[in-house]
Amino acid sequence: MQRRTVLLLGAALAVSPAVEAHAHPDHPASPGGTPHVEEGPYRRGWRRRAPVASGPRQEHSVAAVGDKVYVIGGIVPGESGGVTTTTRVDVYDTRHDTWSDAAPLPVAMNHPNVAVVHGRIHVLGGLSGGSEWQALRDCFVYSPRADRWRRLPPMPAGIERGSAAIGVHGTKILLAGGMRVLVPGAGGLQDTVDTVSAYDAVTGRWESLPGLPQARDHVGGAVVGGTFYVLGGRDRGQVNVRDTVYALDPRARRWSERAPMPTARGGIAAAAVGTRIYTFGGEGRHDGGNPNTVFDETEAYDTERDRWQRLAPMPVPRHGTAAVAVRGTIHIPGGGVRGGGAPVDANDSYRPAHR
Repeated sequence: MQRRTVLLLGAALAVSPAVEAHAHPDHPASPGGTPHVEEGPYRRGWRRRAPVASGPRQEHSVAAVGDKVYVIGGIVPGESGGVTTTTRVDVYDTRHDTWSDAAPLPVAMNHPNVAVVHGRIHVLGGLSGGSEWQALRDCFVYSPRADRWRRLPPMPAGIERGSAAIGVHGTKILLAGGMRVLVPGAGGLQDTVDTVSAYDAVTGRWESLPGLPQARDHVGGAVVGGTFYVLGGRDRGQVNVRDTVYALDPRARRWSERAPMPTARGGIAAAAVGTRIYTFGGEGRHDGGNPNTVFDETEAYDTERDRWQRLAPMPVPRHGTAAVAVRGTIHIPGGGVRGGGAPVDANDSYRPAHR
């Protein structure tokens, strides 16, 4: 396995400077309504599941506790067109293929940063707002047994962001990259950061880690074998999708670069099963053409061999969704089927043949 070390820093916090970088001028506004969903074949591990009961959802996060998948926040179709940020939390029972409601988020968020430690769901900031989505410092922890949210101290000032890559290492939640501002629509500001932080869910303490080699948002994240992987994503706009894979050894505090993704894309969903990380869908420039293309790619990264494999494509190509594994099956609820905001209620699962 070849590994190339690309960055070695101390504990100083690294934040990308604010840059007037924007979405592609042709990036569509959110049209409102429910877009038509075209399905491909369900084969080679793919299975259609009960659609999201509350309706279309996009730019949410997911978490698994036991056999249940929690769909947290995001955007939904607005009553007067366009989309709106929601507090909704929906619960999918993977054994019975049924949906139920959970206590809503205390604050409406899209692109929330979500992770599970000791059976509790942590939300560490996200984005919210009307025509301009700004980063929030709000943090909460949810007890599934009590169906109750509890407010935590806010994120330290200056590191708030949404759409970060997330991983869990012991009791620490790792956040890499993300964005502080997202203005939806043509030419909208997208403020991507390279900030890397860790939150200890037991002590409540925040720690600054070496920054990413390059800023990323709408990026995949997973911890496998104690290493935190940050996959794909984009840097200040849909035309700037990336194929990079960065790996952090939390103890050595060093980033290295691994084999790149076969397909550069942002807005992906990612989940780990065993020693492999599976990546799904995405949005952005495709083969140098339309920057608003939605991807159907399913690609798996073997962390032991530093090698990628192309797998059966998504039956419903989507971006702005999220993925989580339960008993070796990966669940992918919601997402957008067109560039920008185009939420749908599709809910699929993928069962890897080799785990």
